Amino acid sequence: MPGKPHPDRDQVRMHWEEAFGAPPPAYLSVSFMEHAISYEAQCRQNGGLPAKTRTALRRIAEGRPSATASPGRLRPGALLVREWNGRTYHVEVTADGYILDGRTWASLSAIAKQITGTIWSGPRFFGLNSRAGKGP
Repeated sequence: MPGKPHPDRDQVRMHWEEAFGAPPPAYLSVSFMEHAISYEAQCRQNGGLPAKTRTALRRIAEGRPSATASPGRLRPGALLVREWNGRTYHVEVTADGYILDGRTWASLSAIAKQITGTIWSGPRFFGLNSRAGKGP
């Protein structure tokens, strides 16, 4: 019968309020609420999504690009070029890390610190995200 509430709706609403600390929107189906409650329980037990993924999803939801590039997408053989204080630095991406001046580095951040003498986000220093070049 249309309009008749689901027999378990009140119980599911109670579980929703326990899980999320507020009542659910009126238009949510019981099935959707059950799935959301289950997902929330899994997140609490297992730690949820990584921070990087949450940030990317938030940016997408706001209509912004998630990132222009990601160091995780760099393939061996890629070459990163950065000019700093009049010198041009060439960093080669390898399967084992990054090579600068014949030395292998574990991270771009370590290279950025070596070049600048201060702590930087390596991907940011090499222009691999949208805040590139805006300081440490």
